[in-house]
Amino acid sequence: MKDGFKEVKTIEIPTDVNSIQEVERMIDEVSETNNISGFLYGNILISVTEAFNNAVIHGNKFDKNLKVVVLFLEKDKEICFSILDKGNGFDYENLPDPTAPENIEKINGRGIFLMKNLSDEVEFEDGGSRVNIYFKTER
Repeated sequence: MKDGFKEVKTIEIPTDVNSIQEVERMIDEVSETNNISGFLYGNILISVTEAFNNAVIHGNKFDKNLKVVVLFLEKDKEICFSILDKGNGFDYENLPDPTAPENIEKINGRGIFLMKNLSDEVEFEDGGSRVNIYFKTER
């Protein structure tokens, strides 16, 4: 996590893809409170929900006994959503390129690609079991 960010809101969500509505509600609240534009709102919604789905599916492996934690942090003209799961992480340094011809037909492998292309920065911690997604705002 970059220095200087302060935690504003935290939610713990059951490991269930249907719990994504709680993430969407959090994003709606944060966007309204921080006057997030429609374009940026869309980028945040896609990036954070992709990270949540990855945490449920790949991190917590659908284990209903585990939670996914979503934090909203802010600093000056930048915001961050941090998504944490209880999994073992993954090799985020060696991800296949979803735009490569051999991967175009695959249904998985686009989430992190989307996060990186729709945000200003994506940072992995704890071996990949925590992802921080940064967005610059115009506040």
